Amino acid sequence: MRLVPQSGSAQMTAQRAVVSMLLALVVLVPLASPNALAQQPASLAPYVPTPQDVVNRMLELAGVTKDDVVYDLGCGDGRIVITAAQRFGARGVGIDFDPRRIAEANANAKRAGVEDLVTFIEQDAMQADVSDATVVTLYLLSSSNMKLRPILTRQLRRGSRIVSHAFRMGDWEPDETDRFEDERGNSRTIYLWRTDGTVRH
Repeated sequence: MRLVPQSGSAQMTAQRAVVSMLLALVVLVPLASPNALAQQPASLAPYVPTPQDVVNRMLELAGVTKDDVVYDLGCGDGRIVITAAQRFGARGVGIDFDPRRIAEANANAKRAGVEDLVTFIEQDAMQADVSDATVVTLYLLSSSNMKLRPILTRQLRRGSRIVSHAFRMGDWEPDETDRFEDERGNSRTIYLWRTDGTVRH
C-alpha cells in the first residue's frame, strides 16, 4: 500500500493542533498546582519519635493526672497520649496531618487498651482547636513553636501547661526546665510553661 503525502495546508493544520494542545497543558498545569499545594499542610518538623523514657519525663514534668486532657501536636505514633492514658488515666487527643501516623496511633491505642480514653485526628496542627486541653505536648522545631505560641496562648485556659521536648518558644521563659541523660546516654532538655491568660505573639 502506498502512503499519500499530506498537502502543505494539511500539515500546517496538524502542527497548529499539536501546538494548541501543548499550550493548553502549559497554561492548565500551573493553574492547578498552587491549589493542590495549598491544600497540603506544611510539616512543622520531621517525624522523629520521642523515646519512651523522655515521654515519661515530659508527662511527669507537666504533673499529669486523671483529670487532665493531654493534646499532642504532631502526635506521630500516638505514644505520648497513649502513655498519659495508661499511666495516669488522662484523656488524650493526638493531632497529625499524616494519615499513616494516625492509622498507626489508632492501632497502638487498641493494642494498649486505651481506645476509650484517646482520640487521634488527621489535621494540620496549626488549625487545631486545643481549647479543651489542660496539657499540650510538643516535639517540633523552634520556628514551629513560635508559630503555635499565639494560638496556644490564645486558646488555652489560664493554668494550662505546655511541655516541649528540646525546643523553646522564643523569648518566653519557661517556668521549669528539666535537663537529664536518657537511657542511651543522650542529653535531653524539656521545657514547661504555664499559661497566664496573656496572648504571646
